[in-house]
Amino acid sequence: MKACVIHGAMDIRLDNINAPVIADHDVQVRVRAGGICGSDLHYFSDGRIGDFVIREPLVPGHEISGEVVSVGAGVSTLKAGDRVAIHPGRSCGRCRPCREGRPNLCQAVFYMGSASRFPHMQGGFCEFVAVDERQCHRISTDLDFSLIAFAEPLSVALHAAHRAGNLMGQRVLITGAGPIGQLVLLAARRGGAAAITMTDLLDGSLATARRIGADATINVAARPGDLDEAAGAIGGFDVAFEVSGAAAALNSAIGAVHPGGTIVQVGSLPGGPQPIAANRIMAKELDLRGAFRFGNVFADAVACLEKGDIDVSALLTAVVPMARAEEAFRMAKDRAHHLKVVIEF
Repeated sequence: MKACVIHGAMDIRLDNINAPVIADHDVQVRVRAGGICGSDLHYFSDGRIGDFVIREPLVPGHEISGEVVSVGAGVSTLKAGDRVAIHPGRSCGRCRPCREGRPNLCQAVFYMGSASRFPHMQGGFCEFVAVDERQCHRISTDLDFSLIAFAEPLSVALHAAHRAGNLMGQRVLITGAGPIGQLVLLAARRGGAAAITMTDLLDGSLATARRIGADATINVAARPGDLDEAAGAIGGFDVAFEVSGAAAALNSAIGAVHPGGTIVQVGSLPGGPQPIAANRIMAKELDLRGAFRFGNVFADAVACLEKGDIDVSALLTAVVPMARAEEAFRMAKDRAHHLKVVIEF
């Protein structure tokens, strides 16, 4: 079968690889759509994301949807022809995080399209994948495959909102208006946030944020003092989501929340030490929380998409055929013109 394979920084190829073989509890899925994630872009651009470095050819992709082709002898909930969103992770169910209900922190997780282990965990940007039956969430509507592929990034946003705690009536800051930042905006609004301010370096992304529900936006490149002014006018934000993955943005969030406030770090910071104003975390007695991938919210994300509770269509800026995968990745890097680029298989 054909697969998109990253061999190193700026080196993605359409290779022939072996098609997957299914076991008794597996499902073979014909991949129909795959969203390009920020981590996929880092692997493509830099050959790494944070501390995870490509050491062998890697099939990227973990935001995928498709159609069931065949099922193993032990599969009882799915049949050929079913349309599915695919949960990209398989946790062990035995380690301490799994037993505590935090499968995203599983010590033996298999997560599609990740170089965090060696041999690498191959992803879903290929014609067929074999996944455990439990990873497949059947779609009962005619929702387009390109929108079904949003289930995984929406799960990341819902998990981040859960990590923040009760958002009802809260004044929220989101730094970073990329696809995940926009989804965090939608998740925070769903969670009852009273007012949401979003910052970014690009006016186009901020315009989208206003269109889907941000109360205020700030271009911190053009107007660097406006965030301090906005925070001062309200006595500080209650909750900040740092989604850009920039140390400067995290420091801005530390300064913008009120004493005793909460910061959720969603973005992946560059690998190695970072210059963080840690003393201000202590002096303001802030709660700084990480949000890594997502926990038990995938089914909720699928339901939100199916029922229309969260509309992600404004974030889909291009659908590109598999044969033009390299072009799709380059388009996705162009934040001035694109938010979510989906590859069609």
